[in-house]
Amino acid sequence: MEIIKFENFSFKYRTQKNATLKNINLTINKGEKILIVGPSGCGKSTLANCLNGIIPYSIKGDYQGELSLNGHLFTKSSIHQLSKNIGTVLQDTDGQFVGLSVAEDIAFSLENDMIDIKEMKERVLKVSKMVNMDHLLKSSPQSLSGGQKQRVSLAGVLVDDVEILLFDEPLANLDPLTGKKAIELIDDIHHEDKTIVIIEHRLEDVLHRNVDRIIVMIDGSIVIDDKPDVVLSSNILIENGIREPLYLQACKYAGIEIKPDMKPSSRLNFNLNGKEEQLKKWFMNNKLNPQQQVKKPVLEVSNLSFSYNYERQILCDLNFYVNKNEMIAIIGKNGAGKSTLAKLIVGFEKLKKGQIIANGLDLSNLSIKERADNVGIVLQNPNHMISQNLIFDEIALGLRNRGLNETIIKDKVLNIMKVCGLERYEKWPISALSYGQKKRVTIASILVLDPSILILDEPTAGQDFKHYSEIMNFLTKLKKRGITIIIITHDMHLMLEYCQRAIVIADQKILMDDYAYKTLINDSIIEKANLKKTSLFTLASKYNLDPDQFINTFIEYERSLRNDA
Repeated sequence: MEIIKFENFSFKYRTQKNATLKNINLTINKGEKILIVGPSGCGKSTLANCLNGIIPYSIKGDYQGELSLNGHLFTKSSIHQLSKNIGTVLQDTDGQFVGLSVAEDIAFSLENDMIDIKEMKERVLKVSKMVNMDHLLKSSPQSLSGGQKQRVSLAGVLVDDVEILLFDEPLANLDPLTGKKAIELIDDIHHEDKTIVIIEHRLEDVLHRNVDRIIVMIDGSIVIDDKPDVVLSSNILIENGIREPLYLQACKYAGIEIKPDMKPSSRLNFNLNGKEEQLKKWFMNNKLNPQQQVKKPVLEVSNLSFSYNYERQILCDLNFYVNKNEMIAIIGKNGAGKSTLAKLIVGFEKLKKGQIIANGLDLSNLSIKERADNVGIVLQNPNHMISQNLIFDEIALGLRNRGLNETIIKDKVLNIMKVCGLERYEKWPISALSYGQKKRVTIASILVLDPSILILDEPTAGQDFKHYSEIMNFLTKLKKRGITIIIITHDMHLMLEYCQRAIVIADQKILMDDYAYKTLINDSIIEKANLKKTSLFTLASKYNLDPDQFINTFIEYERSLRNDA
């Protein structure tokens, strides 16, 4: 039975000349699980906003055709009625919280409906157990980790017992294991006879559990709507700048044609169907040893420990160094202290024990502004950095504070906007941007200052593969020019592809400091740091290839294609 139906549906924002959605024809049946992918700006979020009523009730525009939910036309249903049919879990979970405690936040819609207090408590407890948050009902939502926040947001929509659940970038801020558990949780809820719509750039991670269909959107239109094996055996993803699963990419490097009967949508069931020798031959012909690095420290952290209010220990006796023009990853579970470490380096938090030296300078007695001449930081949440109304002004702010001439400022800002894929937004207000676009603005605002050491906290979260690649390729160019890049990330693809070395933080300490790929083959480290094995490990093990060497060969092969020294 159809539960969502678009018929010749088009939509144009009143502030724009051209339609964002173009002649959409789409039927989703009750109980299906659908994955929608596509580059930023393709119309995914607009389509989602039509489903949950943000369009036309909050954001105005012109539409043609019809959209119905459960047989009711969306323009003839109030936003309240729509909310009883479809629940939305936003990418930016902070923007979804309204209560002072987890329990209050989950109960918000029930309070609006004046549900009896006894029934309300019972329903809140029931859904909190479903998402494994019943032990934190008295906690403040803002004190939770990224994964916990998402579970609270999910509970807040489940408490209304809605039929359709819409997830907008549910994995963007989650560590690998928490992301895996989130997909498992969504799958468990799907089996409760719910209809699931997922919008996500991390396609391979979503495919940890089966989906019924993959819908690919390009430039406001649906270009393919089919079973996952059919979509993944076509070239439509790579042709449109959408990241394919790594195990499929490795096979394509070996010249293997991917076909639907190989079950490409499942890393566990994927079968080469007689092409094993082709993969082995590619591996043997390209097998490389990891490149050795000469130690040239530009940043040194010694005996660093930190706790908030001398109570909860966050970091304990950290010692590490970062080389000049190295790109290094700092990884670990949500709440491990990775972001706190970055804040200590740039001075947002005051160091109480230990020493941090950058470019030969002890940072202990330097102000935040003085440290900024050596180290720049891009925070995980763009809303915590943005202070201006216009995009151009936000990127120019640091240069203006330094007293540069406006002509020089304009040249620098426009150049960085082009690099970060923001050139067409020169005169736009920041309020008109998506979460992912705001991330690019904050990256641009720091890059324009030319720091010698650059720390980025989840720089590619919420970015499509095209902009992800543009940002990472630009950072690679900066590295080649002598800038040191430190990336805090949950994206294991990013770590493997661009960082030769990784530091793993968990349980207040550094668990491992080694070649990046080695962190994903060590079972003990994976368990303690909430990581997970890469699909390249699964592929290599299945065909009796040395996983360690296979992963490194894949990484070095990709770097050679990018000419990334």
